[in-house]
Amino acid sequence: MGVGAVTRRTEKAVGTTKAEGNGQPVGVEKLIEAVRGGRADEVPALLEGLGAAERRTVLAELKSLRTEVRGWERQRPRDAADVRRALYVAGAGCHPGAAGAATWLGGRDLLAWRSEDGGLVLRVVDGLPPEWLADLAGRLASRPAVAEHSYELIRGLVERSGRPVPATDGYVLGWAWQFRAGSRWRRSFEGPSLLERLREDPQTPALVVHALSMAESPDQLTWTVTEAPHAHWPTAVAALVAEGVVDRAAVLDAAVSRLLRGGRPRDLRFPLDVLRLVEPTAAEFRERIPDLVGMTADTPSPIAGYAQEVLAELAEEGALSTAALAEMTSAVLFRTEKKLVRAQLTLVGKALARDAGAADELLPAVAEVFGNEDTDLQGRALKLVARHLSAVDDSVRRELAAQAGLLSPAHRQTAVALFGEALEEEPGFPYEEILPPVPGAQPVGPPASTVEELVEDLLAKGVSEDPVRFERALDGVVRHAHRDREAVARAVREAFAIEVWQEPHHFSNDFRALHAVLAGLLGLLEPSWIEDRRAREPESTACFHEALTGIRDARLWEASALIGTDALPLLLASPTVSTGGIDPLVLVERLRVYRDAGVEPAPADLAQALLRVLRTGPDAGRAEEEASALGTVAGRRLGAWLRADEPLAATVRFLGREEDRSLETWSVFQRLVVELADRAVVREEFPPAFRWLGGTLETAPRRCYHWVTGVEHWAPVLPADREVLAACFVPSLARGGSSRETTEPLTGLAEAEGRVGRAVAVALALALGAGDADDRLRAVDALLVLASRGDLDGRQVGEELAWLVAEGSVKPNRLADAARTAAITGAYGTVWAVLGAALPELLDGGKPVRGLGEVLAVAADCVERCGARGDLPGLDGLASGKGSSQLVVQAKRLRDALRP
Repeated sequence: MGVGAVTRRTEKAVGTTKAEGNGQPVGVEKLIEAVRGGRADEVPALLEGLGAAERRTVLAELKSLRTEVRGWERQRPRDAADVRRALYVAGAGCHPGAAGAATWLGGRDLLAWRSEDGGLVLRVVDGLPPEWLADLAGRLASRPAVAEHSYELIRGLVERSGRPVPATDGYVLGWAWQFRAGSRWRRSFEGPSLLERLREDPQTPALVVHALSMAESPDQLTWTVTEAPHAHWPTAVAALVAEGVVDRAAVLDAAVSRLLRGGRPRDLRFPLDVLRLVEPTAAEFRERIPDLVGMTADTPSPIAGYAQEVLAELAEEGALSTAALAEMTSAVLFRTEKKLVRAQLTLVGKALARDAGAADELLPAVAEVFGNEDTDLQGRALKLVARHLSAVDDSVRRELAAQAGLLSPAHRQTAVALFGEALEEEPGFPYEEILPPVPGAQPVGPPASTVEELVEDLLAKGVSEDPVRFERALDGVVRHAHRDREAVARAVREAFAIEVWQEPHHFSNDFRALHAVLAGLLGLLEPSWIEDRRAREPESTACFHEALTGIRDARLWEASALIGTDALPLLLASPTVSTGGIDPLVLVERLRVYRDAGVEPAPADLAQALLRVLRTGPDAGRAEEEASALGTVAGRRLGAWLRADEPLAATVRFLGREEDRSLETWSVFQRLVVELADRAVVREEFPPAFRWLGGTLETAPRRCYHWVTGVEHWAPVLPADREVLAACFVPSLARGGSSRETTEPLTGLAEAEGRVGRAVAVALALALGAGDADDRLRAVDALLVLASRGDLDGRQVGEELAWLVAEGSVKPNRLADAARTAAITGAYGTVWAVLGAALPELLDGGKPVRGLGEVLAVAADCVERCGARGDLPGLDGLASGKGSSQLVVQAKRLRDALRP
């Protein structure tokens, strides 16, 4: 179809007169001249007179020009843009087949012109057979990024060919964009409303249904009524359903199916709002009961809650079978949201009140709550089982008794009274703390053995974000460049687009570490420019984010200046283990290589190596002797560094509000002071970027306005000085609030070596109260790793938590969540060591902070499990209070558990 179709554009060979000098037809010459001149508007008219042969000739020229234009980006960006626009249109008109035309129009380099010049493309393909146009429309619509930006073109092709509407994600994104009102807050134009425009569009019925099914909803469709009062899609769609414009059953099926698949709450807002506004009838919901039950299992809370409400109404009407209710109950009671669990227990209670015979099916599902981490929910479930236990047969009773063994000790007495001999006796084994295995630092493999393997390492995805892979690649570049600089340079030129490396601002505005070293290897950067960056020293008011990053940058710029020369045969600072640490004996051998070559180590490389060398291992003493015996300055420096008790040190403190009333409104971050100990060796012998570690930064609260990135490279800077590392992390943790990924450095901190003091305790305390659940999970991991290594001071962490909770910097519910997560791994004793130290100040400080009951519940569970005994100051007064609030109930429970 393709070649013949294009041939039929015109059988008459127009423009066959040869142009002087090059032998091409005049029409071909004029078209190529117009494209080279960036005159896209002239292209359709010039194409009209060309036959198939001339178009093939032009196409070859267009492909060559397209390649040429890629090199204009830096020097002639405006010309490149104009020519690409003309190429976009001309290429569409010269391809004989729809497949080739679709590939051309979908090219990434022509992306900018898809939305603007769809009309010009429609002119150049006008007159082609409908099948050809339909084929092109389908191919473009099937590519999401292309379809979104080519909506006008695809729609024109669809309308001209008569093919069905291509309901694809990309096409729907482009379609939805056409209905934007300019502002989500108010209408910025005079004209039809969203509803009117949707009603008039013949493609609306098909595309609305597909929009409801999309994994990622278009932005406009997710706006709320408040955000978009004049362009609220769910309201408009519900109106179209009511009018019969859009098929009601198709909308319901699409919305329910999308909600069942789950995903981000943002992407589920549109189908959920549509479903609510359409208001399905009871009969329509009954047809979809299996889907609704599925929603209660794995979808986000708002979706599960909606499904639970609908199914509860069906149950009230007697339209929900016992089997479906049992399946739903098992699904909901497995979830962690207390609100949903409580509502489900209430629903089951009502169902059993109506039909006691359903107990055999429903109570085993209820018993799943016996293993819930929340003892209050355990108690509710136990009461429900007790109320209806007489209605079950013996086999179910035995099953329930077996599940009751999961109950907290707080409910043990009630369970014994309920199940009697059927309840298994408590095991007589003594409590045993369960902690994760002590993580061992993994050895770092040798660098790539060939240049080909090296290039693969450099091009690997994520190499810059993984410190181990990053260091391995950097070491490989240095070693291979020292052996054969030209071979490495040649491979780099072939593998990378090096044109942008010649622009200094490329590295100033968006620093690419490995690229900077490779640019130095190729000699693309001015030596003076590199030297300026090597010599930079953080200002006295710099934040620790800036200072830590500066160490990495100085080392890389040094490598950029020296790579491929005799001055840098290998990197001294290349880690030998995954934490970033260096085996001291390995570092001695590297220094011996330098001595034998008659080369002085590069200053930043040596400084980083000293910071990374592990000083506490069994080989440290021997390494100190061998380093001193090398007879070099670097050897003597290493020996002295290994002998020093504490070559680096830091302290963390907070300005007290009682000392200065002006601090009353200051946050914990604003009152934080980190002080690095004065170390003359570091200030005098280390390069400028490192001297802040010797105490050159101001000892005062400091602000940091950086978007914290590259934190994965912080821990490997100081893998042997954990307390100093923690002191550097504390400011970002204190500032974190609801920010995410603030606790990412804690993994490296927990696995690092060196002293543990207040800085580590404060870092853990702040992280356990982080706003993001994933951040708290990383804090729990760090806590357990430190405990397994014997490096956790639980009392100190608890004391820091006490004042942080009391002043509101750490919210009790977040602390309770983190503590519960740590405890259920089997570390009840470890968690109690922390909470037991935190609670006295919180219990003895007047009115308890809101939410403390949750913390007391976790503490009570820990005590019941690990068997701790003793008195807790302030607990008796709270436990003797009246009422049934969680605070009082859990205080009594904790008091009773602590008594011998």
